[in-house]
Amino acid sequence: MSVNVREVNGNTVPRKPSFKGVKWVIAGLAAVFVAVNSFTIVPAGHTGVTLTLGEVSSNPLSEGFHVKAPFIQTVEKMSNKIQVYETPASAVSKDLQTVNSKIAVNYRLVTDKSPDMYKNVGVDYQTILITPVVQECMKSATAKYNAEQLITERESVSNEVKTALDNKLNTYGIYIEKFNIVNFDFSPEFNTAIEAKQVAEQNLLKTKTEQEQAKVIAKTEAEKKVIAANAEAEAILAQAQAQADANKLLEESLSNKVIAYEQIQKWNGVMPKVTGNSNGGLLIDVNIDDAATTTAAN
Repeated sequence: MSVNVREVNGNTVPRKPSFKGVKWVIAGLAAVFVAVNSFTIVPAGHTGVTLTLGEVSSNPLSEGFHVKAPFIQTVEKMSNKIQVYETPASAVSKDLQTVNSKIAVNYRLVTDKSPDMYKNVGVDYQTILITPVVQECMKSATAKYNAEQLITERESVSNEVKTALDNKLNTYGIYIEKFNIVNFDFSPEFNTAIEAKQVAEQNLLKTKTEQEQAKVIAKTEAEKKVIAANAEAEAILAQAQAQADANKLLEESLSNKVIAYEQIQKWNGVMPKVTGNSNGGLLIDVNIDDAATTTAAN
């Protein structure tokens, strides 16, 4: 805007300001403003939810550039990326032990369900929807296991909680990618009792192992003795059998001629004083000198 002066009847009078340039500037700014509000860009991993004067469109906008009616339509961006929700959870086990745990839930919002989620729950669906459902499912699953089983069967507990979450949240368009129980924590008294039980079980296992080892050693020694005794008995039996076979062979090889020959070979020329009859009778003392003396006397 410029201000000039002019002369009227010899007097200097300022000229009226000109707004022609200002109008063009305002028109240009308005055009830019309208153009900026005539399109939107949906970033990667998101879905655009179109609102026309507050009414939610059921057709979600995909990633990229989109034209919209300025001032009438707005676009809310809903993330469809995998998100991590970590929270502590408190529950009671089947044996009435207080269980404090830390859990982590990996979830994502299904693209097609983004308009319904925005319309029915809003953008803060994690606080409104996911948090209470996670706590409820965790309590329900924990109550089915005793405290010791929660430790030894953690994977089964996690799978059960994940299944329950899917059943409750899938209808809203929330898909559970993964559910993890980061850790369990029990009361100090219960931890002490568990430790004492484990020590007792280890000692019992050690005692049983030692007893089994002693039984094995005793059995081995007994088997050795049995084997040795059997071997000795077999050796004696074999020796006796061999002796019997030798005697039988010797007996079968003897004859009267052989016996007479052996007697002749071993006779020293002196008549025996003792002999036996052929019938195996009593031995008779035969003294040839006494018999000769008696004959001469007669």
